[in-house]
Amino acid sequence: MEVGIAILIAVALLVVFGRLATRRGRELREQAKQDFATGSSGFGEEPDVVDIVGLRPKVLDFKVEDTDVIVTFDVPVPEGPVDEVLSDILVNEAVEVVREKSETLPIAQVTRVVAMAADRRMGDRSLEHPGILPEPMGMTHLPQLSKIGFDPVEGQFKGEEAEAGFVAPDRTRSDRLGPIGEELRLPRAIEVGLRSQGIDPATMTAGELVRTVLVLFGHSIKPGERDNTYVTTRAGQKTFIREDSYVQDGHPELSEAVIDEFMFGFRSSGADRGLLVTDKYAPFSVYEKERREPRVRCISRERLQKFLDGAALN
Repeated sequence: MEVGIAILIAVALLVVFGRLATRRGRELREQAKQDFATGSSGFGEEPDVVDIVGLRPKVLDFKVEDTDVIVTFDVPVPEGPVDEVLSDILVNEAVEVVREKSETLPIAQVTRVVAMAADRRMGDRSLEHPGILPEPMGMTHLPQLSKIGFDPVEGQFKGEEAEAGFVAPDRTRSDRLGPIGEELRLPRAIEVGLRSQGIDPATMTAGELVRTVLVLFGHSIKPGERDNTYVTTRAGQKTFIREDSYVQDGHPELSEAVIDEFMFGFRSSGADRGLLVTDKYAPFSVYEKERREPRVRCISRERLQKFLDGAALN
């Protein structure tokens, strides 16, 4: 009798476990389908890199007035005459925005597309036939610097010793630092790229400048695991970036704590290279660390112009 009861219990347990295994198998198959659809394996593989600095100006407003479509962008505009290059970029982008909207909105009466930046008219394009948009012009809204083949990151590691470019801060000057944009000569393409991304060169940080340049030259960027860190990817090479911005009336020199934090973050990231980007001056110790670890570079206040000049020359 006891043997019979034991057998019955064993059979019941097998049935229960069998049903649980079947249910779990069905759940795993459904999860696998979802992972396949989203491109995520669920086994620790890195997700697709997502640009944090998009290659398209941000749209603030879209409206139709009579036969005009007016697209307003979040783009800072310099004083004086309208910049022709920036105007062309925004007008081309406005046409593409209308093209996307036309999938859900009627545009049969539209004869002109107008591009605005805040309350300033940047330009317009008339349509040859009402409601018929011109053929797409492709990725023409930003300078195609990635086609040049030059990599601004790689440029930091070629043709110079680690300490090259070091300029000791002038202690006779005020310790209060002004906006970095006041001290730099910006190449035209990079200035346009910054403005088209909603960044005002007059108030930008060194981090915003470097990230924009890297995106213009074909890098994909995603946020890092910690605040003020990013990881860029280009041609299979990964670069870890740590930013340290200047706070008004703060200390004008990069602190040893930030340098050490950057070095730790770089080694933990598994990246091929590391950049420490700051609006501040760098102490000499940072160049000693560059000599000891040749995979890292600091783009500090005294090196930013050289970084830009290298991009412009190439």
